[in-house]
Amino acid sequence: MDPKVFVWLGGAHSLAFAVFHLGFWKLFGWRQTLRTATVADRAILQILNLRLIYVLLGVAVLCFAFTDELLHTGLGRALLLGMSLFWVGRTIEQFVFLRINRPFVHVLTALFVVGAALFAAPLLAPQP
Repeated sequence: MDPKVFVWLGGAHSLAFAVFHLGFWKLFGWRQTLRTATVADRAILQILNLRLIYVLLGVAVLCFAFTDELLHTGLGRALLLGMSLFWVGRTIEQFVFLRINRPFVHVLTALFVVGAALFAAPLLAPQP
């Protein structure tokens, strides 16, 4: 398969997770549930979520707008490797911090593995 397709799929994956994170306030009822957290914890959790959304949207834009640069420059390939390792790390953290045996959690774990594979696949393709 053309390595560009993997980069585009990685962009779609990042975009989908950004949209998913936008829904966290409603999905997890943060308006209510975060009331019991300290002011600092409440702020940190929401700020980190917003920054993650920003990063994921940025990665999606890079995948769609700078596909060739990601595939054919050292910096681009480093970014692809970094994103693959991001998803590998997120998969590991899932087992360490979210030990919940529910189908949705297992689907998320599988999607993290998919992200790692999508960003790694172009790095394994032969260079022209």
